[in-house]
Amino acid sequence: MFDALTDRLTGVFDRLTGRGALSEADVDAALREVRVALLEADVALPVVKDFIAKVRTDAVGEAVIRSVTPGQMIVKLVHDALVDTLGGDDPTAGLRIDGEPPNVIMMAGLQGSGKTTTSGKLGLRLKTFDKKRVLLASLDVRRPAAMEQLAILGKNIGVDVLPIVAGQQPADITRRALQAAKLGGHDVLILDTAGRTSIDEQMMAEAAEIAAIAKPGEVLLVADSLTGQDAVETAKRFHERLPLTGLVLTRADGDGRGGAALSMRAVTGLPIKFLGTSEKPDGIEVFDARRVAGRILGQGDIVSLVERAAQTVDRDDAEKLAKKLQKGQFGLDDLEKQLGQMLALGGLKGMMGMLPGVGKIKKQMEGANLDDAQVRRQIAVIRSMTKAEREKPDVLNASRRRRIAKGAGVDVAEVNRLLKMHRNMADMVKSMGKGKMPGALAAMAGQQGGGGMRMPSPDQMKAMQAQMTQGGGLPGLPGGLPGLPGGLPGLPTKKKD
Repeated sequence: MFDALTDRLTGVFDRLTGRGALSEADVDAALREVRVALLEADVALPVVKDFIAKVRTDAVGEAVIRSVTPGQMIVKLVHDALVDTLGGDDPTAGLRIDGEPPNVIMMAGLQGSGKTTTSGKLGLRLKTFDKKRVLLASLDVRRPAAMEQLAILGKNIGVDVLPIVAGQQPADITRRALQAAKLGGHDVLILDTAGRTSIDEQMMAEAAEIAAIAKPGEVLLVADSLTGQDAVETAKRFHERLPLTGLVLTRADGDGRGGAALSMRAVTGLPIKFLGTSEKPDGIEVFDARRVAGRILGQGDIVSLVERAAQTVDRDDAEKLAKKLQKGQFGLDDLEKQLGQMLALGGLKGMMGMLPGVGKIKKQMEGANLDDAQVRRQIAVIRSMTKAEREKPDVLNASRRRRIAKGAGVDVAEVNRLLKMHRNMADMVKSMGKGKMPGALAAMAGQQGGGGMRMPSPDQMKAMQAQMTQGGGLPGLPGGLPGLPGGLPGLPTKKKD
């Protein structure tokens, strides 16, 4: 999300920060480009005007003119304005689910916006992180198989779902759901309401009736990020008839512009509470204005990366690997685990996108052909090996490699590239175990050649280090990158039950 906006703003600020002093004309020229960037990102015009006016007022003041680094001051002012536009440090952004149970969350929105999927994601999040007992209830009696979809989703994620009773109307289902939640001892009841292809009076009347019966503490409007400013109009129309308390933007991973997020908060005054980041059951994250503003300005989001690592990296496994690395040992089984953890953390591009300064070497990364599908094929290659072969890859002669390639559905050349990458990494770990640091990052990346996934070259990795590091360790992460060789110390990770 925000990729297009990030690219434009980064270019503007690079030109500003390279100057020792800024005139008012320089500021005006830069803000004109910022204005165009926001409009191209599909931000509503009134929001753009207010944003530019606020930044200009501060940017031509004495604080910037007398600043030692006026360009950096402009960046800070834009950052602060973005945070303010996105909601700032809004204390009301959290879900109100600590009252007398059952606490009701009502999901509203147009058909196709992702209400049912988001209901399931939210139920799983409340169950996993807040330790709440959740009951899901579908009130969509019109869309074919909508109720069955929620039932299957609930079963897959281990969250209770209200049984389906044929012929019941939404108001009756709401009353039954409230009773079932009370009798079942559920902390939270999530009501998945029906949507329409467009806003109509019947839809609004039905939603208002459900809200009157359930008296929800939260009424969340689920909107598709890809609809841009249409989502803003939808939010305004719903807010006129329903007591909306917050917004959820779905398909945020598919929107490179991000205008809906910037516009909806400013136009409606409602906090954005969650972003849908993927189709996976756990593909939802809490919206944080400061973190999102940092991503927009290419400053990365290390906090989110570390939080994601804490949820996915197992502490026991990490400690075992740390001990092996200290002894200079790194086998193919270890490589498979690291590749799997990279995918769990969002894949190569997802991880790199959260590191500061990566936007400035985006072209080099694209040239390095970072491809998660290639990582999955590498995992398949390792899993096609016998236990003995994984422990002693030196026994892999030509016939064994052909067998492994056939089992993994790849070419023999890809097996050879994987073995070369592992050999480079194992050599690096062995050197580190002896107290040496032989160009660790370049060695760890390896050069796989061919048409497969090629990690950045040593020169590219040096550029990456220069852009992202502020001291020792791996790029952008004090203490290193979770789950990768040399990157285990100091990282919070989940503990096995």
